[in-house]
Amino acid sequence: MPLTSVSDAVLAPLREALPAAAFRETTDSYLTEPRGRYRGRGTVIAPGSTEEVAAVVRACAAASVPVVPYGGGTGLVGGQVMSGDVAPVILSLERMTRVRGLWPDEGVIEVDAGCILADVQAAAADAGRLFPLSLASEGSARLGGLLATNAGGLNVLRYGNARAQCLGLEAVLADGTVWNGLSRLRKDNTGYDLRDLLIGSEGTLGIITAASLRLMPRPAAEGVAILAVESPAAALSLLALAQARVGEALSAFELIHRQGPDFLAEVGPEVRMPFAGMPEWMVLVEVGLPAGLSPADALEALFADALEAGLSDDGVIAQSEAQRAEFWALREAIPEANRRIGSISSHDISVPLSEVPAFIRAGAERLAPLGDIRINCFGHLGDGNLHYNAFPARGRSRDEYADIRETVKRTVHDLAHELGGSVSAEHGIGRLKVGDLARYGDPAKLAMMRAIKHALDPAGILNPGAMLGALTAS
Repeated sequence: MPLTSVSDAVLAPLREALPAAAFRETTDSYLTEPRGRYRGRGTVIAPGSTEEVAAVVRACAAASVPVVPYGGGTGLVGGQVMSGDVAPVILSLERMTRVRGLWPDEGVIEVDAGCILADVQAAAADAGRLFPLSLASEGSARLGGLLATNAGGLNVLRYGNARAQCLGLEAVLADGTVWNGLSRLRKDNTGYDLRDLLIGSEGTLGIITAASLRLMPRPAAEGVAILAVESPAAALSLLALAQARVGEALSAFELIHRQGPDFLAEVGPEVRMPFAGMPEWMVLVEVGLPAGLSPADALEALFADALEAGLSDDGVIAQSEAQRAEFWALREAIPEANRRIGSISSHDISVPLSEVPAFIRAGAERLAPLGDIRINCFGHLGDGNLHYNAFPARGRSRDEYADIRETVKRTVHDLAHELGGSVSAEHGIGRLKVGDLARYGDPAKLAMMRAIKHALDPAGILNPGAMLGALTAS
């Protein structure tokens, strides 16, 4: 019979070693994930320090009890939820929220892994700096989980993903050993880069407990425009034009199909639309410039160039901070509208930039024979990451499409792979895409990953079933 919680024999010594505040009620919020596809089991423990994390891991290692790290619970591939016959310790980082150090002149902040992203952004802003990692869940996502999944978000084009914004890590390994790699150095060639090994490992190689992060200068002025484009190919040409005109000042370049605003009009949230009649395709462009330069002038010049080149015939440039926020609200509300509609299958893919138009065109062609499906394609065109999601026809539910869900996913993922892309651009593998990693992953890469997993976690207690858990037996 499956165990729903960790035995008292394992918990008894931990109750003596840890304060009462470390033992949390195991509510549904710890056992489910945002898309509702997985439900787990286990006992929640929330250590308040790295030493307490190490004590929990040592106890679990001695008793062969799995450990599932838990950040903000915002992951979309099931990496934070474990089911099965053995109940894990769900190790929550929610009590580890200290800012350990801040060096504005160095451009470095050192934080506990349980810090919420928005709080790190605020601490950086208070020091006159910018921590540029930004995503829709930043009000609840925690740094440890963001690093463990190598999160992307809205500013990857300019600043890179989570990996690019991290200088050093502290982590607890599978035997309870603490690795102190909290370096503030930009250069350190003293062996294997263990930081990059743990970033993106989804808690399968170690539990990140703290990080030293890069801070950037804050742009003196920012501006946003939404420009209508005829097609994804025109959007790609406009991206090249924008990069040629403003260079690294281009912070974001988001592709939006009209289906997204249509969903917002259908189910909400209510958002102000920038055009009276929404175009088929549009791009949201953001620039951040140093003092003395005008974002509005830069965006007006870009639109003039785009108009002359035949890439855009309409656009709106934000004239105030409130309007700039409205433009971003449109982009950031689309995932919530998607959730309310209920997708048949959602896909987080990336392809080489020049293949984006071919992917979008071929995706629609290949899905058409499967039935009446609405496609909402949007995402980070600047880094080739598209959220390409299939939805039921209006008036129908996703349950009516259950028999083709896997076919839809396979069709989209096969196409991304054929074009030299990835089936997981920024959300990770988790448990949802273990089979996809086995199908599309290079055999040599998978063998190397298994070898690393076995070397660092020979008993397989760290987040079993995520990423490589199902692959170790293959």
